[in-house]
This record gives sequence, C-alpha cells and structure tokens, in this order.
Amino acid sequence: MHPSRPLSAGFACLFLLLAGACSSASHSVRAVGTGTALPPPDTTNAAGAYEGASEYRLGASDLIEISVFGVDELNRTTRVNSNGQISLPLVGGVIAGGKTVPELETELTRRYAESYLQNPQVTVFVKEFSSQRITLEGALKKPGIYPLTGRVTLLQAIAIAEGLDPLADLRAVVLFRQIDGQKLAAVYDMRELRSGRVEDPQLFGDDIIVVETSGSKTALRRFIEAVPVIGVFWRPYY
Repeated sequence: MHPSRPLSAGFACLFLLLAGACSSASHSVRAVGTGTALPPPDTTNAAGAYEGASEYRLGASDLIEISVFGVDELNRTTRVNSNGQISLPLVGGVIAGGKTVPELETELTRRYAESYLQNPQVTVFVKEFSSQRITLEGALKKPGIYPLTGRVTLLQAIAIAEGLDPLADLRAVVLFRQIDGQKLAAVYDMRELRSGRVEDPQLFGDDIIVVETSGSKTALRRFIEAVPVIGVFWRPYY
C-alpha cells in the first residue's frame, strides 16, 4: 500500500466538524451499542472489503483472479481498468465494475457457455480491493489515504502507516464509520488492542482513523474525553 498526499486540510475540517458536537459532553454523544464488535458500514456506499463478501461490488484497480475449472489456459489474474472492464481470452472485454463476485461469475459462466465450453465452472476471487480506501490521520508516521488490499484490521492499518508518532496518545485512537446514514465513532486504547483484551476491529472502505496527540486541546480531544468507556461505540451529534 502507498498513501496519497497528507490530509492536513481534511484533518482540520474533521476537527471543525466535531467542534459543534463536543461543546457539551452530556448532549454530544450517546451509546448505540456496547462491546467491540463494530457493525459494518452501509453497503450502499462502503461495501466491506473482505474475502468472500458477496455484497462487495468491484471497482477500478481491483485485482481479481479468475479460474475456469479444468481449463488452466483460461485462468487469469487481471486488474479492473478505469472503465470497469477486464479482458479475457475467448470472451474479450467484460464489464466487471459495479458487479458483485457472484454476478461476475454468472456473467463469465454465461459468456463461456455460449460458444466455447459445456457447463463451465468459473470462480472469481478478489486479491486486492484497491477501489476501497481508508483514511489514516493525526499522530502517525505516514498519514494518508491507503487502499484496502484484502482483510485489514485497525492495528494492521496503523502498521501500514509505519506506526504511531512518538507523541501519539495511546488512549486516543478514534475510528469513524458511516452506518445507517449516520456518522459513528469508536475510541480505542492501543495498549488494550495490542494485548488482545479488546477485539482488533476489521476496517471497511471509507473508514477514517484519527490518532490524537498527547496533551492536545482540540475538539477531538473533548469528544474523546466525553466517552467514558474505551472500546464502546458512540454516535457524535453535529
């Protein structure tokens, strides 16, 4: 994974967005669930990037592996181009963008069966979910936007950004996610995550992770202080 340019402007906007929510701790947040099993995001705008996810819709730059049982010469690993297409032997160009894995399997089975094979068995596997991205901001060595390439957890994402900055507050790692049309946030303690006492959550496309700096006095800090239990999911109102 390679990040895009730093997002200092976007980070500032996030703080401004939270500022209205954090003016009153008693009214700015409320619990919407307990524990650490975070709900997945809205499937309409942030499909989960994980192996075998039937609802995931392919997009540009996704790397997919196509296998035709018993016909090794038709097996291919190919990347979806910017127009959402892939090119395969015998069938030529095929629109993959916007399709789920089962939908693409059905389409390829139909195309191969039309003229070339009897009862073809086509399997599609997503090797890199490059069309899904996460944002890593704050006290990290390399903040930025990173593509999801398979299943990624919060700890793995921080490692992808080359770890925490020395000034990072280990108790103030915030995960933002869009669920049921609303923005939600979960606060995590890195020490709890690393020890395994708190579940390391899986990330999805469009997740935003912000790591606060020790001793800071920001809107995000006020939001974090309003959350009494680390690892509980909360909804910030703004």
